Amino acid sequence: MRKDILINSTSKEIRIAITEDGKLVEFFVESPDQNRNIGDIYLGKVAKVMPGIRAAFIDLGFPQDAFLHFSDINYLDEMSTMLEDEAEVDDDDDEPQSKENTKDKLTPEDLSRGQDIIVQVTKEPVGNKGVRVTSKVSLPGRYLVLMPFNKKIATSKKIYQFKEKQRLKKIIKSVLPKGFGVIVRTVALGQDENLILDDLNKLLQHWNEIEEKVKSQKSPSILYKDASTTSSVIRDLFKEDVTKILVDSKKLHKEIATYLELTSPDFVKKIELYNRTQPMFDAFNIERQILESLSKKVWVKGAGYIVIETTEAMTVVDVNSGKYAKNTEQEINSLNTNLEAGREIVRQLRLRDIGGIIVVDFIDLYDEKNRKKLYEDLRKEFRKDRAKASLLPMSDFGLIQITRQRVRQNILNRVFDTCPMCKGTGNVMSKTGFLTEVERWLQRYSASSGSKRLKLIVNPIVSGYLRAGFFSELVKLNWRYKLWIKVENDNSLALDEYKFISMSNNSDVTTEFEF
Repeated sequence: MRKDILINSTSKEIRIAITEDGKLVEFFVESPDQNRNIGDIYLGKVAKVMPGIRAAFIDLGFPQDAFLHFSDINYLDEMSTMLEDEAEVDDDDDEPQSKENTKDKLTPEDLSRGQDIIVQVTKEPVGNKGVRVTSKVSLPGRYLVLMPFNKKIATSKKIYQFKEKQRLKKIIKSVLPKGFGVIVRTVALGQDENLILDDLNKLLQHWNEIEEKVKSQKSPSILYKDASTTSSVIRDLFKEDVTKILVDSKKLHKEIATYLELTSPDFVKKIELYNRTQPMFDAFNIERQILESLSKKVWVKGAGYIVIETTEAMTVVDVNSGKYAKNTEQEINSLNTNLEAGREIVRQLRLRDIGGIIVVDFIDLYDEKNRKKLYEDLRKEFRKDRAKASLLPMSDFGLIQITRQRVRQNILNRVFDTCPMCKGTGNVMSKTGFLTEVERWLQRYSASSGSKRLKLIVNPIVSGYLRAGFFSELVKLNWRYKLWIKVENDNSLALDEYKFISMSNNSDVTTEFEF
Protein backbone atom coordinates (compact mmCIF):
# COMPACT_ATOMS: atom_id res chain seq x y z
CA MET A 1 0.00 0.00 0.00
CA ARG A 2 1.33 3.42 -1.02
CA LYS A 3 0.88 6.12 1.62
CA ASP A 4 1.48 9.82 0.83
CA ILE A 5 1.13 13.11 2.69
CA LEU A 6 0.14 16.13 0.59
CA ILE A 7 0.35 19.63 2.10
CA ASN A 8 -1.41 22.53 0.38
CA SER A 9 -0.68 26.04 1.68
CA THR A 10 -2.57 29.29 0.98
CA SER A 11 -2.56 32.70 2.62
CA LYS A 12 -5.56 31.72 4.77
CA GLU A 13 -5.04 28.09 5.67
CA ILE A 14 -2.94 24.94 5.40
CA ARG A 15 -4.63 21.72 4.33
CA ILE A 16 -3.07 18.31 4.86
CA ALA A 17 -4.28 15.22 3.01
CA ILE A 18 -3.15 11.69 3.80
CA THR A 19 -3.81 9.18 1.04
CA GLU A 20 -3.56 5.40 0.80
CA ASP A 21 -3.20 4.15 -2.78
CA GLY A 22 -4.58 7.50 -3.96
CA LYS A 23 -7.64 7.41 -1.69
CA LEU A 24 -8.06 10.21 0.84
CA VAL A 25 -8.23 8.69 4.35
CA GLU A 26 -7.38 11.61 6.67
CA PHE A 27 -7.77 15.35 6.27
CA PHE A 28 -6.58 18.24 8.46
CA VAL A 29 -7.20 21.97 8.23
CA GLU A 30 -5.06 24.58 9.99
CA SER A 31 -6.21 28.21 9.96
CA PRO A 32 -5.94 31.25 12.25
CA ASP A 33 -9.58 30.96 13.36
CA GLN A 34 -9.28 27.27 14.27
CA ASN A 35 -6.96 27.01 17.26
CA ARG A 36 -5.65 23.54 17.97
CA ASN A 37 -5.85 22.62 21.66
CA ILE A 38 -4.87 18.95 21.64
CA GLY A 39 -1.69 18.42 23.69
CA ASP A 40 -1.73 21.85 25.36
CA ILE A 41 -0.89 21.81 29.08
CA TYR A 42 -2.64 24.15 31.52
CA LEU A 43 -2.50 25.12 35.15
CA GLY A 44 -6.21 24.90 35.84
CA LYS A 45 -8.48 25.49 38.81
CA VAL A 46 -11.08 22.98 39.97
CA ALA A 47 -14.45 24.63 39.33
CA LYS A 48 -16.74 21.79 40.37
CA VAL A 49 -16.42 18.22 41.67
CA MET A 50 -19.24 15.79 40.86
CA PRO A 51 -18.69 12.38 42.54
CA GLY A 52 -22.00 11.15 41.11
CA ILE A 53 -20.54 11.06 37.59
CA ARG A 54 -16.96 10.49 38.86
CA ALA A 55 -15.69 13.66 37.25
CA ALA A 56 -14.58 17.21 37.91
CA PHE A 57 -14.86 20.36 35.83
CA ILE A 58 -11.71 22.44 35.48
CA ASP A 59 -11.52 26.15 34.73
CA LEU A 60 -8.94 26.73 31.99
CA GLY A 61 -10.16 30.18 31.01
CA PHE A 62 -12.33 28.78 28.18
CA PRO A 63 -16.04 29.59 27.68
CA GLN A 64 -16.87 26.06 28.95
CA ASP A 65 -15.05 24.31 31.78
CA ALA A 66 -12.93 21.29 30.86
CA PHE A 67 -14.10 17.77 31.74
CA LEU A 68 -11.78 15.62 33.88
CA HIS A 69 -12.88 12.07 34.62
CA PHE A 70 -11.62 10.48 37.82
CA SER A 71 -9.98 7.71 35.78
CA ASP A 72 -7.66 10.34 34.28
CA ILE A 73 -6.14 11.52 37.57
CA ASN A 74 -4.02 8.57 38.61
CA TYR A 75 -0.64 10.28 38.87
CA LEU A 76 -1.37 13.21 41.15
CA ASP A 77 0.96 12.11 43.96
CA GLU A 78 3.99 13.06 41.89
CA MET A 79 2.30 16.28 40.72
CA SER A 80 1.89 17.44 44.31
CA THR A 81 5.58 18.36 44.57
CA MET A 82 5.25 20.95 41.81
CA LEU A 83 2.07 22.38 43.29
CA GLU A 84 3.70 22.56 46.72
CA ASP A 85 6.55 24.62 45.20
CA GLU A 86 3.97 26.94 43.69
CA ALA A 87 2.33 27.43 47.12
CA GLU A 88 5.65 28.47 48.65
CA VAL A 89 6.08 31.36 46.20
CA ASP A 90 2.40 32.43 46.18
CA ASP A 91 2.25 35.65 48.21
CA ASP A 92 -1.54 35.32 48.62
CA ASP A 93 -1.26 32.10 50.66
CA ASP A 94 -1.27 32.58 54.42
CA GLU A 95 0.47 29.29 55.00
CA PRO A 96 2.04 26.98 52.41
CA GLN A 97 0.48 23.52 52.20
CA SER A 98 2.65 20.64 53.25
CA LYS A 99 3.51 17.96 50.75
CA GLU A 100 1.47 15.42 52.70
CA ASN A 101 -1.64 17.61 52.76
CA THR A 102 -1.31 18.38 49.05
CA LYS A 103 -1.12 14.70 48.24
CA ASP A 104 -4.24 14.03 50.29
CA LYS A 105 -6.17 16.65 48.35
CA LEU A 106 -4.98 15.41 44.99
CA THR A 107 -6.95 12.17 44.92
CA PRO A 108 -10.07 11.64 42.87
CA GLU A 109 -12.37 11.49 45.88
CA ASP A 110 -10.95 14.54 47.64
CA LEU A 111 -10.55 17.12 44.88
CA SER A 112 -11.83 20.42 46.19
CA ARG A 113 -13.22 23.49 44.48
CA GLY A 114 -10.66 26.23 43.86
CA GLN A 115 -7.74 23.80 43.93
CA ASP A 116 -4.98 24.13 41.31
CA ILE A 117 -4.26 21.18 39.05
CA ILE A 118 -2.02 20.54 36.02
CA VAL A 119 -3.95 19.05 33.09
CA GLN A 120 -3.45 18.35 29.40
CA VAL A 121 -6.11 18.62 26.67
CA THR A 122 -6.93 15.25 25.09
CA LYS A 123 -10.10 16.08 23.13
CA GLU A 124 -11.29 19.21 21.38
CA PRO A 125 -14.67 20.74 22.25
CA VAL A 126 -17.67 19.24 20.48
CA GLY A 127 -20.90 21.25 20.30
CA ASN A 128 -21.66 22.69 23.72
CA LYS A 129 -19.22 20.35 25.44
CA GLY A 130 -15.89 21.71 26.60
CA VAL A 131 -12.49 20.10 26.08
CA ARG A 132 -11.61 16.85 27.82
CA VAL A 133 -8.43 16.81 29.89
CA THR A 134 -6.19 14.42 31.79
CA SER A 135 -3.60 14.82 34.51
CA LYS A 136 -1.52 12.06 32.93
CA VAL A 137 0.61 14.69 31.28
CA SER A 138 2.94 13.70 28.45
CA LEU A 139 5.21 15.52 26.00
CA PRO A 140 5.50 13.96 22.53
CA GLY A 141 8.71 14.21 20.53
CA ARG A 142 9.84 12.71 17.27
CA TYR A 143 11.16 9.47 18.81
CA LEU A 144 9.95 9.56 22.40
CA VAL A 145 7.00 10.53 24.57
CA LEU A 146 8.10 11.92 27.94
CA MET A 147 5.81 11.16 30.90
CA PRO A 148 6.73 13.35 33.90
CA PHE A 149 4.34 11.63 36.35
CA ASN A 150 5.18 8.06 35.38
CA LYS A 151 8.29 5.97 36.00
CA LYS A 152 7.94 3.31 33.31
CA ILE A 153 10.03 2.88 30.17
CA ALA A 154 7.97 1.25 27.43
CA THR A 155 8.33 0.72 23.71
CA SER A 156 5.78 0.84 20.91
CA LYS A 157 3.91 -2.41 20.29
CA LYS A 158 4.99 -2.15 16.66
CA ILE A 159 8.64 -2.66 17.63
CA TYR A 160 8.72 -6.46 17.60
CA GLN A 161 12.46 -7.21 17.73
CA PHE A 162 13.53 -8.09 21.28
CA LYS A 163 17.16 -6.94 20.79
CA GLU A 164 16.03 -3.57 19.40
CA LYS A 165 13.67 -3.07 22.32
CA GLN A 166 16.49 -3.74 24.77
CA ARG A 167 18.85 -1.39 22.89
CA LEU A 168 16.37 1.46 22.95
CA LYS A 169 15.52 0.95 26.62
CA LYS A 170 19.20 0.86 27.52
CA ILE A 171 19.80 4.18 25.75
CA ILE A 172 16.98 5.82 27.72
CA LYS A 173 17.85 4.28 31.11
CA SER A 174 21.39 5.58 30.96
CA VAL A 175 20.33 9.25 31.02
CA LEU A 176 16.66 9.46 32.10
CA PRO A 177 16.30 11.50 35.32
CA LYS A 178 14.59 9.92 38.31
CA GLY A 179 10.81 10.28 38.42
CA PHE A 180 10.25 10.32 34.65
CA GLY A 181 8.82 7.74 32.30
CA VAL A 182 9.20 7.35 28.53
CA ILE A 183 7.43 5.65 25.65
CA VAL A 184 9.72 4.87 22.71
CA ARG A 185 7.84 5.51 19.47
CA THR A 186 7.83 3.25 16.41
CA VAL A 187 9.86 5.73 14.36
CA ALA A 188 12.82 5.23 16.76
CA LEU A 189 13.34 1.74 15.34
CA GLY A 190 16.96 1.46 14.13
CA GLN A 191 17.73 5.15 14.72
CA ASP A 192 21.09 6.47 15.90
CA GLU A 193 21.54 6.88 19.65
CA ASN A 194 22.44 10.58 19.36
CA LEU A 195 19.17 11.43 17.60
CA ILE A 196 17.17 9.72 20.35
CA LEU A 197 19.12 11.44 23.13
CA ASP A 198 18.75 14.83 21.44
CA ASP A 199 14.98 14.27 21.36
CA LEU A 200 14.97 13.36 25.05
CA ASN A 201 16.99 16.43 26.02
CA LYS A 202 14.57 18.72 24.15
CA LEU A 203 11.61 17.16 25.95
CA LEU A 204 13.29 17.49 29.34
CA GLN A 205 14.05 21.14 28.56
CA HIS A 206 10.38 21.75 27.72
CA TRP A 207 9.37 20.17 31.03
CA ASN A 208 11.84 22.32 32.97
CA GLU A 209 10.25 25.39 31.37
CA ILE A 210 6.80 24.13 32.43
CA GLU A 211 8.01 23.71 36.01
CA GLU A 212 9.27 27.29 36.08
CA LYS A 213 5.93 28.57 34.80
CA VAL A 214 4.04 26.63 37.49
CA LYS A 215 6.05 28.51 40.13
CA SER A 216 5.38 31.94 38.69
CA GLN A 217 1.90 31.83 37.12
CA LYS A 218 -1.57 31.80 38.62
CA SER A 219 -4.40 29.58 37.41
CA PRO A 220 -5.95 29.41 34.94
CA SER A 221 -3.01 29.80 32.57
CA ILE A 222 -1.36 27.90 29.74
CA LEU A 223 1.94 26.18 30.56
CA TYR A 224 2.78 24.57 27.23
CA LYS A 225 1.51 24.97 23.67
CA ASP A 226 1.82 21.85 21.54
CA ALA A 227 2.98 21.91 17.93
CA SER A 228 0.79 23.22 15.11
CA THR A 229 -1.29 20.78 13.06
CA THR A 230 1.32 20.64 10.31
CA SER A 231 4.22 20.06 12.70
CA SER A 232 2.31 17.43 14.67
CA VAL A 233 1.43 15.53 11.47
CA ILE A 234 5.10 15.45 10.46
CA ARG A 235 6.16 14.51 14.00
CA ASP A 236 3.55 11.81 14.58
CA LEU A 237 2.62 10.40 11.17
CA PHE A 238 5.75 10.63 9.03
CA LYS A 239 7.08 7.09 9.42
CA GLU A 240 8.69 4.40 7.29
CA ASP A 241 5.33 3.48 5.75
CA VAL A 242 5.00 6.94 4.18
CA THR A 243 6.25 6.95 0.58
CA LYS A 244 6.65 10.73 0.26
CA ILE A 245 5.55 14.16 1.42
CA LEU A 246 4.53 16.61 -1.29
CA VAL A 247 4.42 20.34 -0.39
CA ASP A 248 3.37 23.19 -2.68
CA SER A 249 4.92 25.99 -0.57
CA LYS A 250 8.64 26.76 -0.76
CA LYS A 251 8.63 28.22 2.74
CA LEU A 252 6.87 25.24 4.28
CA HIS A 253 9.04 22.82 2.29
CA LYS A 254 12.16 24.45 3.72
CA GLU A 255 10.81 24.40 7.29
CA ILE A 256 9.91 20.69 7.11
CA ALA A 257 13.22 19.79 5.46
CA THR A 258 15.16 21.65 8.18
CA TYR A 259 13.22 19.85 10.91
CA LEU A 260 13.84 16.45 9.31
CA GLU A 261 17.55 17.16 8.86
CA LEU A 262 17.79 17.59 12.64
CA THR A 263 15.51 14.75 13.70
CA SER A 264 15.37 12.18 10.87
CA PRO A 265 18.06 12.76 8.20
CA ASP A 266 17.12 9.55 6.37
CA PHE A 267 13.63 10.92 5.73
CA VAL A 268 14.70 14.15 4.01
CA LYS A 269 14.82 12.44 0.62
CA LYS A 270 11.09 11.68 0.91
CA ILE A 271 10.00 15.33 0.91
CA GLU A 272 9.34 16.95 -2.47
CA LEU A 273 8.35 20.43 -3.61
CA TYR A 274 5.32 20.53 -5.93
CA ASN A 275 5.84 23.29 -8.50
CA ARG A 276 3.45 22.49 -11.35
CA THR A 277 0.90 25.07 -12.53
CA GLN A 278 -2.12 22.85 -11.86
CA PRO A 279 -3.23 23.06 -8.19
CA MET A 280 -1.85 20.08 -6.32
CA PHE A 281 -5.16 18.94 -4.81
CA ASP A 282 -6.70 19.03 -8.30
CA ALA A 283 -3.85 17.04 -9.81
CA PHE A 284 -4.18 14.26 -7.23
CA ASN A 285 -7.99 14.25 -7.18
CA ILE A 286 -8.09 15.43 -3.57
CA GLU A 287 -10.58 18.27 -4.05
CA ARG A 288 -13.24 15.92 -5.42
CA GLN A 289 -12.71 13.48 -2.55
CA ILE A 290 -13.02 16.31 -0.01
CA LEU A 291 -16.34 17.35 -1.55
CA GLU A 292 -17.53 13.74 -1.38
CA SER A 293 -16.64 13.61 2.31
CA LEU A 294 -18.97 16.55 2.97
CA SER A 295 -21.96 14.88 1.31
CA LYS A 296 -24.52 12.75 3.11
CA LYS A 297 -24.72 10.38 0.15
CA VAL A 298 -21.53 8.58 -0.91
CA TRP A 299 -21.45 6.26 -3.91
CA VAL A 300 -19.49 3.04 -3.55
CA LYS A 301 -17.94 1.82 -6.79
CA GLY A 302 -19.81 -1.25 -7.97
CA ALA A 303 -21.76 -1.56 -4.72
CA GLY A 304 -24.57 0.96 -4.41
CA TYR A 305 -24.22 3.85 -2.00
CA ILE A 306 -24.20 4.78 1.70
CA VAL A 307 -26.02 7.60 3.50
CA ILE A 308 -24.38 9.16 6.56
CA GLU A 309 -26.51 11.12 9.05
CA THR A 310 -24.92 12.64 12.16
CA THR A 311 -26.98 13.66 15.17
CA GLU A 312 -25.89 14.93 18.59
CA ALA A 313 -26.25 11.46 20.12
CA MET A 314 -24.84 9.24 17.38
CA THR A 315 -24.06 8.77 13.70
CA VAL A 316 -26.29 6.52 11.59
CA VAL A 317 -25.13 4.95 8.33
CA ASP A 318 -27.51 3.28 5.87
CA VAL A 319 -26.26 0.88 3.20
CA ASN A 320 -28.22 0.72 -0.07
CA SER A 321 -27.58 -1.65 -2.96
CA GLY A 322 -28.83 0.72 -5.67
CA LYS A 323 -28.86 -1.12 -8.99
CA TYR A 324 -25.96 -3.40 -8.04
CA ALA A 325 -26.73 -7.04 -8.90
CA LYS A 326 -23.72 -8.93 -10.23
CA ASN A 327 -25.02 -12.31 -9.09
CA THR A 328 -28.42 -13.86 -9.40
CA GLU A 329 -28.30 -15.02 -5.77
CA GLN A 330 -29.56 -12.31 -3.40
CA GLU A 331 -27.38 -13.43 -0.47
CA ILE A 332 -24.17 -13.17 -2.50
CA ASN A 333 -25.19 -9.75 -3.84
CA SER A 334 -25.95 -8.54 -0.33
CA LEU A 335 -22.63 -9.84 1.02
CA ASN A 336 -20.59 -8.24 -1.76
CA THR A 337 -22.40 -4.93 -1.38
CA ASN A 338 -21.93 -4.98 2.39
CA LEU A 339 -18.22 -5.77 2.12
CA GLU A 340 -17.53 -2.92 -0.29
CA ALA A 341 -19.75 -0.54 1.65
CA GLY A 342 -18.08 -1.56 4.93
CA ARG A 343 -14.63 -0.63 3.64
CA GLU A 344 -15.92 2.71 2.42
CA ILE A 345 -17.65 3.35 5.76
CA VAL A 346 -14.41 2.83 7.68
CA ARG A 347 -12.62 5.19 5.28
CA GLN A 348 -15.35 7.81 5.68
CA LEU A 349 -15.23 7.56 9.48
CA ARG A 350 -11.48 8.17 9.40
CA LEU A 351 -11.74 10.94 6.83
CA ARG A 352 -14.61 12.76 8.53
CA ASP A 353 -13.14 11.99 11.97
CA ILE A 354 -16.51 10.83 13.25
CA GLY A 355 -16.43 9.59 16.84
CA GLY A 356 -18.83 8.37 19.50
CA ILE A 357 -21.58 5.84 18.79
CA ILE A 358 -22.05 4.75 15.18
CA VAL A 359 -24.84 2.43 14.02
CA VAL A 360 -24.65 0.91 10.53
CA ASP A 361 -27.75 -0.56 8.89
CA PHE A 362 -26.36 -3.14 6.48
CA ILE A 363 -28.36 -5.12 3.93
CA ASP A 364 -29.77 -8.20 5.67
CA LEU A 365 -27.62 -11.34 5.63
CA TYR A 366 -29.20 -14.67 6.57
CA ASP A 367 -26.15 -16.94 6.47
CA GLU A 368 -24.20 -16.79 9.75
CA LYS A 369 -20.92 -17.37 7.86
CA ASN A 370 -21.55 -14.26 5.78
CA ARG A 371 -22.37 -12.21 8.88
CA LYS A 372 -19.12 -13.30 10.48
CA LYS A 373 -17.17 -12.57 7.29
CA LEU A 374 -18.51 -9.01 7.20
CA TYR A 375 -17.68 -8.50 10.88
CA GLU A 376 -14.11 -9.77 10.49
CA ASP A 377 -13.57 -7.67 7.36
CA LEU A 378 -14.65 -4.55 9.26
CA ARG A 379 -12.28 -5.37 12.12
CA LYS A 380 -9.45 -5.74 9.62
CA GLU A 381 -10.23 -2.32 8.07
CA PHE A 382 -10.32 -0.63 11.48
CA ARG A 383 -6.74 -1.76 12.13
CA LYS A 384 -5.68 0.98 9.69
CA ASP A 385 -7.38 3.57 11.90
CA ARG A 386 -5.24 5.51 14.42
CA ALA A 387 -8.30 6.18 16.59
CA LYS A 388 -9.43 3.38 18.88
CA ALA A 389 -12.58 1.65 17.69
CA SER A 390 -14.62 -1.31 18.86
CA LEU A 391 -17.56 -3.03 17.19
CA LEU A 392 -20.15 -5.69 17.89
CA PRO A 393 -21.22 -8.51 15.53
CA MET A 394 -24.26 -7.99 13.35
CA SER A 395 -27.56 -8.10 15.22
CA ASP A 396 -30.70 -9.91 14.07
CA PHE A 397 -31.88 -6.61 12.59
CA GLY A 398 -28.83 -6.29 10.33
CA LEU A 399 -27.22 -3.58 12.51
CA ILE A 400 -23.57 -3.31 13.49
CA GLN A 401 -22.78 -1.03 16.42
CA ILE A 402 -19.43 0.78 16.54
CA THR A 403 -17.79 3.10 19.03
CA ARG A 404 -14.89 5.19 17.79
CA GLN A 405 -12.59 7.45 19.75
CA ARG A 406 -13.49 11.11 19.34
CA VAL A 407 -10.48 13.48 19.52
CA ARG A 408 -11.13 16.36 17.13
CA GLN A 409 -14.22 17.98 15.68
CA ASN A 410 -15.35 16.17 12.57
CA ILE A 411 -14.59 17.59 9.15
CA LEU A 412 -18.03 19.22 8.75
CA ASN A 413 -17.53 21.32 11.89
CA ARG A 414 -14.04 22.36 10.77
CA VAL A 415 -15.02 23.34 7.22
CA PHE A 416 -18.57 24.68 7.68
CA ASP A 417 -20.30 27.12 10.05
CA THR A 418 -23.88 26.52 11.16
CA CYS A 419 -26.30 27.85 8.57
CA PRO A 420 -27.80 31.13 9.79
CA MET A 421 -30.98 30.40 7.83
CA CYS A 422 -31.90 26.93 9.09
CA LYS A 423 -29.84 27.00 12.34
CA GLY A 424 -28.35 23.63 11.43
CA THR A 425 -31.63 21.76 10.97
CA GLY A 426 -31.34 21.58 7.19
CA ASN A 427 -34.92 22.83 6.84
CA VAL A 428 -36.51 26.26 6.47
CA MET A 429 -40.18 27.18 6.63
CA SER A 430 -42.02 26.96 3.33
CA LYS A 431 -43.29 30.15 1.64
CA THR A 432 -46.86 29.15 2.38
CA GLY A 433 -46.03 28.42 6.02
CA PHE A 434 -44.26 31.77 6.39
CA LEU A 435 -47.17 33.69 4.84
CA THR A 436 -49.61 31.88 7.14
CA GLU A 437 -47.56 32.88 10.20
CA VAL A 438 -47.49 36.53 9.05
CA GLU A 439 -51.27 36.43 8.52
CA ARG A 440 -51.83 35.11 12.05
CA TRP A 441 -49.73 38.00 13.37
CA LEU A 442 -51.79 40.49 11.35
CA GLN A 443 -55.03 38.95 12.66
CA ARG A 444 -53.92 39.59 16.24
CA TYR A 445 -52.68 43.08 15.35
CA SER A 446 -55.81 44.13 13.46
CA ALA A 447 -57.90 43.22 16.52
CA SER A 448 -56.11 45.99 18.41
CA SER A 449 -56.44 49.72 17.89
CA GLY A 450 -52.91 50.15 16.60
CA SER A 451 -51.60 52.19 13.70
CA LYS A 452 -52.80 51.22 10.22
CA ARG A 453 -49.35 51.89 8.76
CA LEU A 454 -46.75 49.14 9.27
CA LYS A 455 -43.27 48.38 8.03
CA LEU A 456 -42.54 44.67 7.43
CA ILE A 457 -38.82 43.79 7.41
CA VAL A 458 -37.91 40.41 5.88
CA ASN A 459 -35.14 38.57 4.05
CA PRO A 460 -34.75 39.79 0.42
CA ILE A 461 -35.81 36.39 -0.92
CA VAL A 462 -39.06 36.56 1.05
CA SER A 463 -39.53 40.19 -0.02
CA GLY A 464 -39.40 39.14 -3.68
CA TYR A 465 -42.05 36.48 -3.03
CA LEU A 466 -44.38 38.97 -1.30
CA ARG A 467 -44.07 41.55 -4.11
CA ALA A 468 -44.30 39.18 -7.11
CA GLY A 469 -47.18 39.72 -9.56
CA PHE A 470 -49.76 42.46 -10.07
CA PHE A 471 -52.06 41.08 -7.35
CA SER A 472 -49.14 40.23 -5.12
CA GLU A 473 -49.37 38.59 -1.69
CA LEU A 474 -48.54 42.00 -0.20
CA VAL A 475 -51.50 43.65 -1.98
CA LYS A 476 -53.83 40.87 -0.80
CA LEU A 477 -52.69 41.32 2.81
CA ASN A 478 -53.26 45.09 2.64
CA TRP A 479 -56.79 44.65 1.29
CA ARG A 480 -57.71 41.80 3.61
CA TYR A 481 -56.69 43.56 6.84
CA LYS A 482 -57.27 47.17 5.72
CA LEU A 483 -53.66 48.10 6.39
CA TRP A 484 -50.87 49.87 4.54
CA ILE A 485 -47.77 47.65 4.79
CA LYS A 486 -44.40 48.71 3.43
CA VAL A 487 -41.84 45.94 2.89
CA GLU A 488 -38.10 46.44 3.50
CA ASN A 489 -35.17 44.06 3.05
CA ASP A 490 -32.69 42.85 5.69
CA ASN A 491 -30.01 40.34 4.65
CA SER A 492 -29.30 39.42 8.29
CA LEU A 493 -32.76 37.88 8.77
CA ALA A 494 -33.38 34.19 8.16
CA LEU A 495 -36.00 33.10 5.64
CA ASP A 496 -38.52 32.47 8.44
CA GLU A 497 -37.81 35.66 10.43
CA TYR A 498 -39.65 38.96 10.23
CA LYS A 499 -40.08 42.26 12.07
CA PHE A 500 -43.08 44.60 12.18
CA ILE A 501 -42.46 48.29 12.86
CA SER A 502 -45.28 50.70 13.69
CA MET A 503 -44.75 53.72 11.43
CA SER A 504 -46.68 56.03 13.78
CA ASN A 505 -43.93 55.97 16.43
CA ASN A 506 -41.24 53.87 14.70
CA SER A 507 -41.39 51.17 17.41
CA ASP A 508 -40.87 47.41 17.03
CA VAL A 509 -44.22 45.73 17.74
CA THR A 510 -43.32 42.21 16.59
CA THR A 511 -43.23 40.48 19.98
CA GLU A 512 -46.44 42.13 21.18
CA PHE A 513 -48.59 40.12 18.79
CA GLU A 514 -46.61 36.88 18.46
CA PHE A 515 -48.25 33.70 19.73
